[in-house]
Amino acid sequence: MTETKRIGFLLVPGFALLPYASAVEPLRAANEISGRALYSWHHLTPHGVPVQASNGITLSPDMDWADAASLDLLVVCAGVSAVGFHDAATLRRLAVLARQAVRMGGVSAGPYLLARAGLLKGYRFTLHWELAPSFLEEFPDLDLQRCLFEIDRDRLTCSGGAAPLDMMHALLAREHGNALAVAVSGWFLATAVRDGEHPQRMAPVMRFGVRNATVLRVIAHMEKHLDHPARGHELAAVAGISQRQLERLFQLYLCMTPTAFQLKLRLEQARTLLRQTGLSIMEVAVATGFANASHFAHAYRDRFGCTPRSDALRNAPLAGRHNPMMEASDHHVIPA
Repeated sequence: MTETKRIGFLLVPGFALLPYASAVEPLRAANEISGRALYSWHHLTPHGVPVQASNGITLSPDMDWADAASLDLLVVCAGVSAVGFHDAATLRRLAVLARQAVRMGGVSAGPYLLARAGLLKGYRFTLHWELAPSFLEEFPDLDLQRCLFEIDRDRLTCSGGAAPLDMMHALLAREHGNALAVAVSGWFLATAVRDGEHPQRMAPVMRFGVRNATVLRVIAHMEKHLDHPARGHELAAVAGISQRQLERLFQLYLCMTPTAFQLKLRLEQARTLLRQTGLSIMEVAVATGFANASHFAHAYRDRFGCTPRSDALRNAPLAGRHNPMMEASDHHVIPA
């Protein structure tokens, strides 16, 4: 008789409901399709009280921390608010469970907590692409992969969204064979199953609605060098055409000049850094290729309708930090 595996889900306040559901529903489907209790699932919260998901839905715990050592796998479910989550007791409990041979997993921002608990050193892992800049600021030496999901020995991590469906397919195939995994994926109308190495983000052709190879090549160069934006003639050299020809292509496909599009990418990256990291305004400006904070502030205000400082103040509680940018002027000049 097959032993029932006990899977726990640690629900951190502000967790995203979709990745949680995408991780738990395949367990239910596996039981239904196989006609056996292959899995049971249980819920914990940091302080043993109900917590709200990011969409406002409240879920209650049904397991005490004292019983968590009986789990075969504990999956940490967290959203962007996990950037500011530093509850020492919870992190300590995760570390203890790992020492007790409980496999550890994380979806979306869940790997943030695993890293803070010291559980990702020496492992390959992933997390949601939007959180990568702030994560790498805090953990520059960990082996973060930009993939859909990663299963490395007793660590299972996933970028979030609907991707846990793909990760659970891989887990089911390992534990109960490919036939059951395929049947579960079919249950959820999956016409294709993505492997772990699949990229998290849509290809530029989908994100920007552009199919011109020259424009896509220039966009890829821009995204790779946000901290050192290229001049018009340099972008033309990347494209292998004249600057005037390149500007015509960008106007045709994106309704803006290459320089304007590059600025848009830089400012979007700057906003992510301001919202998720403890970098100062000057540091964010430098990281996105601005010569001084005054130029950065004006461009930021033109794009988003607010200053970098006001955005930082608004998001500081979410990031859970004391941020020096709150004490700096938007117009402070960066030393050369």
